[in-house]
Amino acid sequence: MTSTLGEILPFAVAVTISPVPIMVEILLLFTKRPVPNAAAYLAGFLVGVGAVSGVLVAVAGTQDLAAGSGPTKAASAVRIALGALLLVGAGHRFRRRPKSGGDTTMPKWMDGLSTFAPGRSLAVGAMVGAVNPKNLAVGFAAAVAIGSAELPRSGTVALVVVYAVTAAIGVGAPLVVAVALGDRARPVLDGWKSWLAQNNTAVMAVLFAFFGVVLIGKGLQGW
Repeated sequence: MTSTLGEILPFAVAVTISPVPIMVEILLLFTKRPVPNAAAYLAGFLVGVGAVSGVLVAVAGTQDLAAGSGPTKAASAVRIALGALLLVGAGHRFRRRPKSGGDTTMPKWMDGLSTFAPGRSLAVGAMVGAVNPKNLAVGFAAAVAIGSAELPRSGTVALVVVYAVTAAIGVGAPLVVAVALGDRARPVLDGWKSWLAQNNTAVMAVLFAFFGVVLIGKGLQGW
């Protein structure tokens, strides 16, 4: 279980440092009901990541992913395919990066965040946590690792919970800062928001490339 935990935590970190989900949390902290909105969004994000991770692990569990002391060739092939997909995504993100000093275009749906209430924040958090393509790719890679370990149900559930909680740390950080610093948090959060907006595409390209190479390497080891 410990070795599997060590394998899935980097994938959870890839989710937790994704710029867009963190930016949404920061923007919700500038609404009329900042803490309720941000807390609801965080809860939704955690539920979304956890639910999808559970489903992916259940799907992986229906396959024979372990052979003796290591993963099967099928599990290795899935890792290689996911790694290749992430490398393609990295190239696409890199080509779309803004030029130095250029404006960064954020998703249109983020324009209406200022009018959100906690219920809608919760729903959006669940959606962002569940259906983000990168979250799905690395989540499935984590699910393959868990499925290959042939753990008891309690161990599998524990790993899914740890994965989801770790994946939500980045989204939770702005809320912690806002509660801890009060009015002094605004310039800190403004700085985070500006940096994330400007570097979103570059950060995602690096993440995609890094974890693409990691997955391909792990896949080749088991081939």
